[in-house]
Amino acid sequence: MASKKRLSASARRAQLIEVGREVFAERGYEATSVEILAERAGVSKPILYEHFGGKEGLYAVIVDREIDHVVSMISASIAEGTPRERVESAALAFLSYVEQHPAGFSVLAHDAPSASRGTNMTSLLNEVAERVGRVFSQTFAEAGYNPKTAPIYAHALVGMVTFVGQWWMEARGPSVEKVASHLAALAWMGLRHLPKKPAPIDRGRVKAARALAGRDDR
Repeated sequence: MASKKRLSASARRAQLIEVGREVFAERGYEATSVEILAERAGVSKPILYEHFGGKEGLYAVIVDREIDHVVSMISASIAEGTPRERVESAALAFLSYVEQHPAGFSVLAHDAPSASRGTNMTSLLNEVAERVGRVFSQTFAEAGYNPKTAPIYAHALVGMVTFVGQWWMEARGPSVEKVASHLAALAWMGLRHLPKKPAPIDRGRVKAARALAGRDDR
């Protein structure tokens, strides 16, 4: 009987990343053990430790790759076009990632190890938004807007598309193209008339809102 072919170090590492992505997507970080990862990959635990130092090391590599992939897709999507086209392209890029890489999106949507990256999806997606914000900053500066405000819009876009993406994964309809068009229309209604320096709302309303929240205006 022919012996099982031994994978090269790079091929084994790629295999472990692929298996890890699927397992973390199914179970989340906390419910995944080194034993489960090794069993699914068909390797011994020492091999996994040799390549990644344990499940947290493997998880960190997977998350970094997924975030890099999302950001590169969004960056490419807003490289050209009219402002409205860029908004729709950014939403479509994120939703296309959800559609084409469901396991990767699920990894970001599951819990994370509290020792390194926070305890939930928000902690991971904050990093996505921060990287997207750096891309937005350049676009804002070129358009004459304050680039320091770019993170606000980057977090708004990522947050909006993320929750819609979670809904879409369950509903599986309508198409991501249609969903992106609806999101872009919603965002564009605000962005098309975005002032260079948005003014605060009426001072009296600010005080009233703070009073309702149990705060004074000190």
